[in-house]
Amino acid sequence: MSKSRGKGDYQIDNVPAPRITEADKTIDRKSLQRALDRRLYLLPYGNSNAAPSGKPVWHFPEKVYDSEETLRKCAESALAFVLGDLSHTYFVGNAPMGHMVIRQMENVPEPFKRFFFKSQVIDTNKFDIQKCEDFVWVTKDELLEYFPEQAEFFKKLIIS
Repeated sequence: MSKSRGKGDYQIDNVPAPRITEADKTIDRKSLQRALDRRLYLLPYGNSNAAPSGKPVWHFPEKVYDSEETLRKCAESALAFVLGDLSHTYFVGNAPMGHMVIRQMENVPEPFKRFFFKSQVIDTNKFDIQKCEDFVWVTKDELLEYFPEQAEFFKKLIIS
């Protein structure tokens, strides 16, 4: 709504959108339209390379490094497998933001490293998440609920 104060001079009454959305009120963890003042992290539920006995678990998008040119290309491939389309994502840098050494896995005698890359959603509020049984978008604090054994690691890895 504009109010005219003079020729070519306007005052615009702007009402900002609320920070608390319907998805916040219903605790809809499938929606990107929640916790608007926080970063959200995608966790698919399904088969994971580090899951004991092949049982479905919550995990980050992942892929075993095969023959990709770089680790980042491997990370992009892992995210594309879940999202299908990376046109609304941005990878922050070419290097991983951290790694974790995985030990004590059935059928894997040698420890292996899991690398974490940071990517961001750009210019969209919905993805067609596929190739997993379920998924959630969680805040850092909620993330720790899904990985209590690695809580200290993720507190250090994810600063904000």
